[in-house]
Amino acid sequence: MKKVLVVDDATFMRLTIKAMLEKNGYEVVGEAANGLEAIEKFNQLRPDIVTMDITMPDMDGIEALKKILAADPKANVIMVSAMGQEVLVREAILSGAKTFIVKPFKEDQIIKALAGIK
Repeated sequence: MKKVLVVDDATFMRLTIKAMLEKNGYEVVGEAANGLEAIEKFNQLRPDIVTMDITMPDMDGIEALKKILAADPKANVIMVSAMGQEVLVREAILSGAKTFIVKPFKEDQIIKALAGIK
């Protein structure tokens, strides 16, 4: 069972993603509401996969992605972003994100994205 860290500043979105993942056999080992918390929890929990929102307070998802990959170049981070942020999505992929999911998303989209992570 793959361990996942869910990062989003919206509590509702974290709960939604967590429910979808747990229903499909993933173990959500932690949640974070911003990039700073994401880095701390990643280092603490060492999840197999991180779902990361881009736009968050304190530290955005792209900066957190870069810091996580600096600590662990093999980290699997999937960016989750609202439509209309193509420039940020491109920057995230170029910075090392494995893939991205555009909000709003359907359950099968998130499960398919995570299933593609080896």
